[in-house]
Order: sequence, then C-alpha cells, then structure tokens
Amino acid sequence: MSPEIAIAVSHRATQLENALRKVIRGKDDVVRLALVSVLARGHLLIEGVPGVGKTTLGQALARAIDCGFQRVQFTSDMLPADVLGISIYSAIEQKFEFKRGPIFTNVLLADEINRTTPKTQSALLEAMNEGQVTVDSHSYSLPQPFLVIATQNPVEHLGTYLLPESQLDRFLMRLRIGYPDAASERDILRNFAESGPAFERVLSADDILQLQAMVHRVVVDESLVDYMLAIVEKTRTHDSLALGVSPRGSQALYRAAQALALVEGRDYAIPDDIKRLAGPIFAHRVVVNARAALAQRRGDLGDRIIDDILSQIDVPL
Repeated sequence: MSPEIAIAVSHRATQLENALRKVIRGKDDVVRLALVSVLARGHLLIEGVPGVGKTTLGQALARAIDCGFQRVQFTSDMLPADVLGISIYSAIEQKFEFKRGPIFTNVLLADEINRTTPKTQSALLEAMNEGQVTVDSHSYSLPQPFLVIATQNPVEHLGTYLLPESQLDRFLMRLRIGYPDAASERDILRNFAESGPAFERVLSADDILQLQAMVHRVVVDESLVDYMLAIVEKTRTHDSLALGVSPRGSQALYRAAQALALVEGRDYAIPDDIKRLAGPIFAHRVVVNARAALAQRRGDLGDRIIDDILSQIDVPL
C-alpha cells in the first residue's frame, strides 16, 4: 500500500472519528481507540460508572455507520433465545421456522452485559468469534460487518455476573470512560441539555468493509513482532499474574496496531502503536493472582501491571 492510499483511507476514517467527537466530548483518546477496534474487526467492551456516556458512545458508533443496528438491554431473566432467535412451528407450513433474534444485525449494542446470566452471556461467544450462530444444529451466518459493543458498570456488583475469561478474550479492547473535565462538561450542558446528541451517518457498511480490508496491508516490521511477543511472554511469567495473554490476544494487538497506523495515515506500524494499545487490549485478558490482589484491591491493577511490563522491555529502534 502506497503512502498516498494510506492518507486517503485515513481521511475517510477521520470522517467517522469527527462524527463521534461531536457526540462524545472530551474523550478523544477513547473515540480514537473505538474506531481502531472497528477497523481491526474487533468487538468493544466499554466500562464506566452510570451517566458518563458508555451507551451514547455505542449508539454514536453504530449510528455513524449506515447499517443494521440493534440494542439489547441485558437483564437477569433473559434467555439465549432472546438474543439469538428461536425455532417456532408453523401450522401453515407444517415445519419449524427460525425467527431471527436481534443478533442478526451489523452492530449489536449489548447494554449492561454483566446483568445477564452466564448462560446468556455465553450465547454471544460463537457469534463474536466466528461470525455465525448455531440454533437447533443449524448454523446461520451473521451479516458483515459484525460488531458487538458491550457496556458494563465496573463499580456496582449487586445483581451482576462477572464476565468469564473466555468471554473477555473475545473483546478486542476494553475502554474505560471516566468523568469529563470541567470544560467538556460545560459544553455537554450547553449543547445537549435540551435536545440530546444528534447522531450523524457518515459511512456505509461497504465503506467499513473496505477500510477493514485495507488494514491488513499495513506493514509490521519483524522487530515490532518480536516486541509484541516479548510483552506477551512477560505476561505469562510475571509474578503478579496467574494467567497471561493468549495467542488470540497477540493477534488482537497485531491487527489493532495495523488499524491505528492506518487511522493516523501511515502504511507502517511503529513502536508507539504497540505501547499505546497494549493496555486496552491486554489488561482485561490477564488474571491477577491472589497475592497481588490482596496486596492492592484496585480495579486498574491489570492496567498497571501491563504498564510495568512495558517499562521492562526494550523498545525497538
């Protein structure tokens, strides 16, 4: 891919990014990483306390892409069939007909995913990993592009079910949205207090598929591959971690580095791409051991361990 093509692709990605920034004020880094997740064909987990814009970011991202969108409010009484669909017997046709659930869309907003049971959570695994669902021994392909944007409140645990490691590993990134700064919150009050955010459609489903195809043409030098693998290996041997990053996590970092380079108008990845993405991609994949958890009970311990690992590994020149 030539530098000229990379710049042209970056311009189209910037259109989407600007549309998101009009809705999500003061969180430019979160918006950039959300866009990277989309272009890297990854699913997105957004965490934050109530009212900081988790669902709004998911809606804005889905609405900015002119394609199918469904929002599911997860609750404790939901069943897998409520998400995937169900086979119903038709007396007229005298056979079972499959009624498709909300997962048959391009962008699925799984709001408060940790409020539903593990059985319903696990119904998303096949869809997120293989782009299909299996019901009554029949497999059904999902439309492309397909993206799951899940939200959860990491503070409140009453009536919630923690996502298991197998589920977390399916999300390319976990992004945390904190409180906005004073200037951004003032802007939110002035612009959104009466009418609410205005969602703008800027790209189509075909545009996203084209951008995703271009991501694979970004060059990643062998020295950067060695750098990624060194970080991954360190997570598997770190004293504070009981579970390190899987090969799926390594692949996620590789794809995301390519996507970030493309968003920034480059046809090659650089070490800063790896350093910037390691936390959002790896922190939710590692499991802190009991000794480290007892020493310091903080939700961002995984992020700080990843930062510690990055400081110990030489950056390629």
